[in-house]
Amino acid sequence: MDRRTFIKKSTVAAVGGLLLSTPFSRLLARENGEEPDSSLPLDKHPMKVLLINGSARRKGNTFTALSEAAKQLEKNGIEAEIVQIGAKPVRGCVACGQCHARGLGRCAFDDDICNTVVEKMGSADALIVGSPVYYGQPNGSVLSLIQRLFYAAGDKVRNKPAAAVCVCRRGGATTAFQTLNMPFQMMNMPVISSQYWNIVYGMSEGQAALDKEGMQTMRTMADNMAWMLKKIHADGSPAYPEREPGQMTNFIR
Repeated sequence: MDRRTFIKKSTVAAVGGLLLSTPFSRLLARENGEEPDSSLPLDKHPMKVLLINGSARRKGNTFTALSEAAKQLEKNGIEAEIVQIGAKPVRGCVACGQCHARGLGRCAFDDDICNTVVEKMGSADALIVGSPVYYGQPNGSVLSLIQRLFYAAGDKVRNKPAAAVCVCRRGGATTAFQTLNMPFQMMNMPVISSQYWNIVYGMSEGQAALDKEGMQTMRTMADNMAWMLKKIHADGSPAYPEREPGQMTNFIR
């Protein structure tokens, strides 16, 4: 079975997105005609990281970078699931406020992948968001998704460790990387770093795998994510700090 056929048969289509169910590394073993590595320390109910591939290309360089992180997470006993947003449109937030006014806990619009991600984030313990770089910015679709996810379902992401990953041909990755990190810091999410900024280089499909430092950066980030999760959940349910009531001070009154 060739790679394209395997990907189609081993994934679940959802609202134009591609969902790769875990354990991720065992899917890759099946794809390559290999026996799954039974030594991977996955528990019956492991902690889980949701990885969002913000590229429309299912097997592009962003997917390659996230795959490297997913495999390393599983080596650490952490379940990993990659959700691809796909090539169908993802609507932006229209500031209708219905998600809050009606207490939905999800976006009021249910015609794209957003609420699928909301549901999956509810059972995830951490989040990694990856995106290609377009004009020094993340893909607009993944920004729309993150803004709606965080606003409509903030309780599903709050306090959970998070990391951003950016992939570019040459430049603009640092500004895109900063943009993706901004929402995490508004939701009390510990930001996971690595040995360098979480940036990988590549243009044509598969070139990211040739970026040895970039791939190592992905593995180190995944190791740090696993370490953080194990510390947070060492005593069972995490005991997050008690938060003060929010204070809002507008510049113009």
